[in-house]
Amino acid sequence: MEAVKEREKTTFNPIQMQLINIFNFCKSEEGLSELKNVLFEYYTKKVQEEADRLWDEGTLNAEAIEKIGKEHWRTKYQTA
Repeated sequence: MEAVKEREKTTFNPIQMQLINIFNFCKSEEGLSELKNVLFEYYTKKVQEEADRLWDEGTLNAEAIEKIGKEHWRTKYQTA
């Protein structure tokens, strides 16, 4: 008989804990949707700010964006 692995304990960082506490107050699908939109807008802004910073410092340019657009990002799936 195979030995049963002990379950790994999940440890959340302070941000994850705060989000869990916030989501506890979300009692409807509408509230969940609104909260997800707020988080989406926040992270969209952060990504744009970082892209602007990289552009301003010359790390990101039209050539780099073109190269990124041609890269293959999907995971290759194993076929049985």
